[in-house]
Amino acid sequence: MALPPALSGKLALPVVGSPLFICSGPELVIAQCQAGIVGSFPALNARPSSMLADWLDRITEENASYQLAHPDAVVAPFAVNQIVHRSNDRLEHDMAVIVEHKVPIVITSLGARPDINDAVHSYGGIVLHDVISDEFARKAIAKGADGIIAVGTGAGGHAGTQSPFALVQEIREWFDGPVLLSGAIAHGRSILAALAAGADLAYIGSAFISTAEANADPGYKKMIVDSTAKDIVYSNLFTGIHGNYLRGSISAAGLDPDGLPESDPSAMNFGSGGNSDAKAWKDIWGAGQGIGAVKDNLTVADLVATFKAQYDCAVKELDHKTGTRALAS
Repeated sequence: MALPPALSGKLALPVVGSPLFICSGPELVIAQCQAGIVGSFPALNARPSSMLADWLDRITEENASYQLAHPDAVVAPFAVNQIVHRSNDRLEHDMAVIVEHKVPIVITSLGARPDINDAVHSYGGIVLHDVISDEFARKAIAKGADGIIAVGTGAGGHAGTQSPFALVQEIREWFDGPVLLSGAIAHGRSILAALAAGADLAYIGSAFISTAEANADPGYKKMIVDSTAKDIVYSNLFTGIHGNYLRGSISAAGLDPDGLPESDPSAMNFGSGGNSDAKAWKDIWGAGQGIGAVKDNLTVADLVATFKAQYDCAVKELDHKTGTRALAS
Protein backbone atom coordinates (compact mmCIF):
# COMPACT_ATOMS: atom_id res chain seq x y z
CA MET A 1 0.00 0.00 0.00
CA ALA A 2 1.21 3.50 -0.80
CA LEU A 3 2.27 5.64 2.14
CA PRO A 4 -0.23 8.25 3.37
CA PRO A 5 0.23 11.86 2.17
CA ALA A 6 1.92 12.77 5.46
CA LEU A 7 4.85 10.53 4.45
CA SER A 8 4.65 9.91 0.71
CA GLY A 9 7.41 11.63 -1.27
CA LYS A 10 8.66 13.48 1.81
CA LEU A 11 11.63 11.33 2.78
CA ALA A 12 15.21 11.16 1.52
CA LEU A 13 15.51 7.69 3.07
CA PRO A 14 12.72 5.35 4.27
CA VAL A 15 13.46 5.98 7.94
CA VAL A 16 11.65 7.33 10.98
CA GLY A 17 13.79 8.36 13.93
CA SER A 18 12.14 6.86 16.98
CA PRO A 19 11.31 9.03 20.02
CA LEU A 20 14.01 8.72 22.66
CA PHE A 21 13.15 9.53 26.27
CA ILE A 22 15.34 12.44 27.44
CA CYS A 23 17.59 12.22 24.34
CA SER A 24 15.11 13.57 21.77
CA GLY A 25 14.69 17.34 21.85
CA PRO A 26 14.17 20.04 19.24
CA GLU A 27 17.83 19.96 18.16
CA LEU A 28 17.72 16.25 17.31
CA VAL A 29 14.27 16.38 15.69
CA ILE A 30 15.10 19.39 13.53
CA ALA A 31 18.37 17.81 12.39
CA GLN A 32 16.59 14.57 11.50
CA CYS A 33 13.86 16.34 9.53
CA GLN A 34 16.39 18.47 7.65
CA ALA A 35 18.40 15.34 6.85
CA GLY A 36 15.29 13.93 5.19
CA ILE A 37 13.96 11.45 7.75
CA VAL A 38 11.08 11.79 10.19
CA GLY A 39 12.24 13.20 13.51
CA SER A 40 10.25 12.51 16.65
CA PHE A 41 10.24 13.12 20.39
CA PRO A 42 8.15 12.02 23.39
CA ALA A 43 5.80 14.77 24.54
CA LEU A 44 6.98 14.01 28.09
CA ASN A 45 10.48 15.24 27.19
CA ALA A 46 9.17 18.81 27.14
CA ARG A 47 9.30 19.77 30.80
CA PRO A 48 7.40 21.57 32.19
CA SER A 49 4.35 20.76 30.11
CA SER A 50 4.08 24.40 29.01
CA MET A 51 7.29 23.90 27.05
CA LEU A 52 5.62 21.51 24.59
CA ALA A 53 4.03 24.35 22.61
CA ASP A 54 7.39 26.15 22.44
CA TRP A 55 9.08 23.03 21.08
CA LEU A 56 6.42 22.52 18.44
CA ASP A 57 6.65 26.16 17.36
CA ARG A 58 10.44 25.98 17.12
CA ILE A 59 10.47 22.73 15.12
CA THR A 60 7.82 23.97 12.72
CA GLU A 61 9.41 27.40 12.20
CA GLU A 62 13.00 26.18 11.79
CA ASN A 63 12.04 23.46 9.33
CA ALA A 64 9.96 25.92 7.32
CA SER A 65 12.81 28.43 7.24
CA TYR A 66 15.27 25.75 6.17
CA GLN A 67 12.97 24.61 3.37
CA LEU A 68 12.58 28.20 2.18
CA ALA A 69 16.35 28.66 2.11
CA HIS A 70 16.90 25.25 0.48
CA PRO A 71 13.96 24.73 -1.90
CA ASP A 72 15.45 21.56 -3.39
CA ALA A 73 16.06 19.89 -0.04
CA VAL A 74 13.85 17.07 1.26
CA VAL A 75 12.60 18.23 4.65
CA ALA A 76 10.68 15.45 6.35
CA PRO A 77 7.69 15.89 8.68
CA PHE A 78 8.01 15.37 12.42
CA ALA A 79 6.16 13.24 14.96
CA VAL A 80 5.28 13.43 18.64
CA ASN A 81 5.04 10.34 20.84
CA GLN A 82 2.26 10.03 23.37
CA ILE A 83 2.32 7.50 26.21
CA VAL A 84 -1.33 6.44 26.32
CA HIS A 85 -1.30 4.97 29.79
CA ARG A 86 -3.05 5.85 33.02
CA SER A 87 0.28 6.83 34.59
CA ASN A 88 0.60 9.74 32.12
CA ASP A 89 -1.20 12.58 33.86
CA ARG A 90 -0.23 14.99 31.05
CA LEU A 91 -2.03 13.15 28.27
CA GLU A 92 -5.08 15.42 28.06
CA HIS A 93 -3.02 18.61 28.18
CA ASP A 94 -0.48 17.41 25.65
CA MET A 95 -3.15 16.18 23.25
CA ALA A 96 -4.77 19.62 23.29
CA VAL A 97 -1.43 21.19 22.35
CA ILE A 98 -0.86 18.60 19.61
CA VAL A 99 -4.28 19.27 18.10
CA GLU A 100 -3.77 23.04 18.28
CA HIS A 101 -0.44 22.72 16.44
CA LYS A 102 -1.76 20.12 13.97
CA VAL A 103 1.18 17.78 14.52
CA PRO A 104 1.32 15.72 11.30
CA ILE A 105 2.23 12.36 12.89
CA VAL A 106 1.44 11.09 16.37
CA ILE A 107 3.08 7.93 17.67
CA THR A 108 1.11 6.23 20.43
CA SER A 109 2.55 3.76 22.94
CA LEU A 110 1.33 1.60 25.82
CA GLY A 111 -2.35 1.90 24.99
CA ALA A 112 -4.61 2.46 22.01
CA ARG A 113 -7.62 4.75 22.41
CA PRO A 114 -10.19 5.73 19.78
CA ASP A 115 -10.58 9.24 21.25
CA ILE A 116 -6.86 9.93 20.84
CA ASN A 117 -6.98 8.70 17.24
CA ASP A 118 -10.10 10.75 16.53
CA ALA A 119 -8.45 13.88 17.89
CA VAL A 120 -5.50 13.48 15.52
CA HIS A 121 -7.76 12.66 12.58
CA SER A 122 -9.83 15.79 13.27
CA TYR A 123 -7.16 17.99 11.66
CA GLY A 124 -5.83 15.45 9.12
CA GLY A 125 -2.96 13.94 11.11
CA ILE A 126 -2.09 10.27 11.22
CA VAL A 127 -1.50 7.89 14.13
CA LEU A 128 1.18 5.21 14.19
CA HIS A 129 0.92 2.78 17.11
CA ASP A 130 3.84 0.73 18.37
CA VAL A 131 3.25 -2.93 19.23
CA ILE A 132 5.23 -6.02 20.18
CA SER A 133 2.73 -8.58 18.89
CA ASP A 134 0.20 -9.23 16.17
CA GLU A 135 -2.54 -9.27 18.81
CA PHE A 136 -1.80 -5.70 19.86
CA ALA A 137 -1.53 -4.63 16.21
CA ARG A 138 -5.05 -5.89 15.51
CA LYS A 139 -6.42 -4.05 18.54
CA ALA A 140 -4.70 -0.79 17.52
CA ILE A 141 -6.11 -0.85 13.99
CA ALA A 142 -9.56 -1.78 15.29
CA LYS A 143 -9.44 1.32 17.49
CA GLY A 144 -8.54 3.61 14.57
CA ALA A 145 -4.74 3.75 14.27
CA ASP A 146 -3.52 4.41 10.73
CA GLY A 147 -0.32 2.38 10.88
CA ILE A 148 1.72 -0.02 12.95
CA ILE A 149 5.23 0.18 14.35
CA ALA A 150 6.33 -3.43 14.80
CA VAL A 151 8.85 -3.49 17.66
CA GLY A 152 10.76 -6.75 17.44
CA THR A 153 13.35 -8.35 19.64
CA GLY A 154 16.61 -6.45 19.85
CA ALA A 155 15.03 -3.00 19.71
CA GLY A 156 16.20 -0.38 22.18
CA GLY A 157 14.08 0.52 25.18
CA HIS A 158 10.80 -1.32 25.63
CA ALA A 159 10.97 -4.20 23.18
CA GLY A 160 9.27 -7.51 22.61
CA THR A 161 10.72 -10.97 22.13
CA GLN A 162 9.42 -11.81 18.67
CA SER A 163 11.65 -11.86 15.59
CA PRO A 164 11.14 -8.71 13.51
CA PHE A 165 10.72 -10.89 10.40
CA ALA A 166 8.05 -13.05 12.04
CA LEU A 167 6.21 -10.05 13.48
CA VAL A 168 6.04 -8.17 10.18
CA GLN A 169 4.91 -11.30 8.34
CA GLU A 170 2.03 -11.91 10.76
CA ILE A 171 0.86 -8.31 10.49
CA ARG A 172 1.16 -8.26 6.70
CA GLU A 173 -1.14 -11.28 6.41
CA TRP A 174 -4.12 -9.05 7.20
CA PHE A 175 -2.95 -5.40 7.15
CA ASP A 176 -1.89 -3.55 4.00
CA GLY A 177 -1.46 -0.12 5.60
CA PRO A 178 1.75 1.57 6.78
CA VAL A 179 4.07 -0.71 8.74
CA LEU A 180 7.32 0.42 10.33
CA LEU A 181 9.87 -2.07 11.62
CA SER A 182 12.02 -1.63 14.71
CA GLY A 183 14.67 -3.98 16.03
CA ALA A 184 18.47 -3.73 15.81
CA ILE A 185 18.46 -1.46 12.74
CA ALA A 186 21.60 0.69 12.65
CA HIS A 187 22.97 0.19 9.14
CA GLY A 188 21.74 0.95 5.62
CA ARG A 189 21.78 -2.78 4.84
CA SER A 190 19.30 -3.33 7.68
CA ILE A 191 17.03 -0.59 6.33
CA LEU A 192 16.84 -2.47 3.05
CA ALA A 193 16.19 -5.72 4.93
CA ALA A 194 13.25 -4.10 6.74
CA LEU A 195 11.67 -3.13 3.42
CA ALA A 196 12.35 -6.55 1.91
CA ALA A 197 10.65 -8.15 4.92
CA GLY A 198 7.47 -6.23 4.20
CA ALA A 199 7.80 -2.98 6.12
CA ASP A 200 7.36 0.43 4.49
CA LEU A 201 9.85 2.23 6.71
CA ALA A 202 12.63 1.43 9.16
CA TYR A 203 12.29 2.77 12.70
CA ILE A 204 15.69 3.66 14.16
CA GLY A 205 16.51 4.96 17.63
CA SER A 206 19.72 3.79 19.31
CA ALA A 207 22.10 4.95 16.57
CA PHE A 208 20.87 8.54 17.00
CA ILE A 209 21.71 8.58 20.72
CA SER A 210 25.37 8.81 19.72
CA THR A 211 24.89 11.90 17.54
CA ALA A 212 26.01 15.42 18.35
CA GLU A 213 22.43 16.73 18.50
CA ALA A 214 21.09 14.15 20.96
CA ASN A 215 20.46 15.32 24.51
CA ALA A 216 22.44 12.45 26.00
CA ASP A 217 25.21 12.24 28.57
CA PRO A 218 28.64 12.12 26.86
CA GLY A 219 29.30 8.84 28.64
CA TYR A 220 26.09 7.43 27.17
CA LYS A 221 27.14 8.43 23.67
CA LYS A 222 30.57 6.87 24.14
CA MET A 223 29.07 3.66 25.50
CA ILE A 224 26.84 3.36 22.41
CA VAL A 225 29.91 3.57 20.17
CA ASP A 226 32.00 1.21 22.32
CA SER A 227 29.32 -1.48 22.83
CA THR A 228 27.95 -4.35 20.77
CA ALA A 229 24.99 -6.71 21.01
CA LYS A 230 26.63 -8.70 23.80
CA ASP A 231 26.44 -5.58 25.98
CA ILE A 232 22.62 -5.44 25.89
CA VAL A 233 20.60 -6.72 28.86
CA TYR A 234 16.85 -7.42 28.71
CA SER A 235 15.06 -6.67 31.99
CA ASN A 236 11.81 -5.32 33.44
CA LEU A 237 13.40 -4.18 36.71
CA PHE A 238 13.67 -0.51 35.88
CA THR A 239 10.21 0.43 34.60
CA GLY A 240 8.05 -2.64 35.15
CA ILE A 241 8.12 -3.37 31.41
CA HIS A 242 10.81 -5.45 29.74
CA GLY A 243 13.34 -3.43 27.82
CA ASN A 244 16.90 -3.49 26.51
CA TYR A 245 19.61 -1.63 28.41
CA LEU A 246 23.37 -1.13 28.27
CA ARG A 247 25.24 -3.54 30.53
CA GLY A 248 27.83 -0.90 31.42
CA SER A 249 25.23 1.51 32.79
CA ILE A 250 23.70 -1.22 34.95
CA SER A 251 27.11 -2.07 36.41
CA ALA A 252 27.85 1.62 36.99
CA ALA A 253 24.65 1.84 39.05
CA GLY A 254 26.03 -0.84 41.38
CA LEU A 255 23.86 -3.67 40.06
CA ASP A 256 24.75 -7.08 38.68
CA PRO A 257 23.54 -7.12 35.05
CA ASP A 258 23.54 -10.93 35.10
CA GLY A 259 21.53 -11.21 38.30
CA LEU A 260 18.74 -8.66 38.05
CA PRO A 261 15.51 -9.54 39.85
CA GLU A 262 12.11 -9.40 38.18
CA SER A 263 9.92 -6.37 38.83
CA ASP A 264 6.21 -6.30 39.51
CA PRO A 265 4.58 -4.99 36.28
CA SER A 266 2.01 -3.14 38.41
CA ALA A 267 4.91 -0.93 39.57
CA MET A 268 5.21 0.51 36.07
CA ASN A 269 6.96 3.86 36.21
CA PHE A 270 8.81 5.77 33.52
CA GLY A 271 11.25 7.52 35.82
CA SER A 272 12.16 4.86 38.35
CA GLY A 273 10.47 1.56 38.72
CA GLY A 274 10.47 -2.00 39.87
CA ASN A 275 12.75 -2.77 42.75
CA SER A 276 15.59 -0.44 41.82
CA ASP A 277 16.52 3.04 42.97
CA ALA A 278 18.37 3.61 39.69
CA LYS A 279 16.32 5.69 37.26
CA ALA A 280 15.62 4.26 33.83
CA TRP A 281 16.97 6.37 30.94
CA LYS A 282 18.80 8.75 33.33
CA ASP A 283 21.02 6.24 35.14
CA ILE A 284 20.18 3.05 33.28
CA TRP A 285 20.70 3.69 29.58
CA GLY A 286 18.56 2.02 26.93
CA ALA A 287 19.93 0.71 23.64
CA GLY A 288 19.21 -1.94 21.03
CA GLN A 289 21.27 -4.85 19.76
CA GLY A 290 22.18 -3.07 16.52
CA ILE A 291 24.66 -0.68 18.15
CA GLY A 292 27.64 -2.74 17.02
CA ALA A 293 27.24 -0.97 13.68
CA VAL A 294 27.71 2.46 15.32
CA LYS A 295 31.41 3.24 15.04
CA ASP A 296 31.66 6.98 15.76
CA ASN A 297 29.93 10.03 17.19
CA LEU A 298 28.59 11.78 14.09
CA THR A 299 26.21 14.63 13.40
CA VAL A 300 22.71 13.57 12.36
CA ALA A 301 23.39 14.78 8.81
CA ASP A 302 26.51 12.64 8.57
CA LEU A 303 24.82 9.60 10.10
CA VAL A 304 21.89 9.78 7.70
CA ALA A 305 24.30 10.29 4.79
CA THR A 306 26.15 7.16 5.95
CA PHE A 307 22.88 5.22 6.10
CA LYS A 308 22.01 6.42 2.59
CA ALA A 309 25.37 5.36 1.16
CA GLN A 310 25.11 1.96 2.86
CA TYR A 311 21.53 1.53 1.67
CA ASP A 312 22.37 2.39 -1.94
CA CYS A 313 25.34 0.01 -1.84
CA ALA A 314 23.14 -2.77 -0.44
CA VAL A 315 20.60 -2.26 -3.22
CA LYS A 316 23.36 -2.55 -5.85
CA GLU A 317 24.80 -5.65 -4.17
CA LEU A 318 21.38 -7.30 -4.14
CA ASP A 319 20.84 -6.41 -7.79
CA HIS A 320 24.18 -8.05 -8.62
CA LYS A 321 23.46 -11.19 -6.58
CA THR A 322 19.98 -11.75 -7.94
CA GLY A 323 20.43 -10.44 -11.45
CA THR A 324 17.28 -8.38 -10.99
CA ARG A 325 16.48 -4.87 -9.88
CA ALA A 326 15.96 -4.80 -6.12
CA LEU A 327 14.00 -2.26 -4.13
CA ALA A 328 14.35 1.23 -5.57
CA SER A 329 16.65 3.53 -3.61
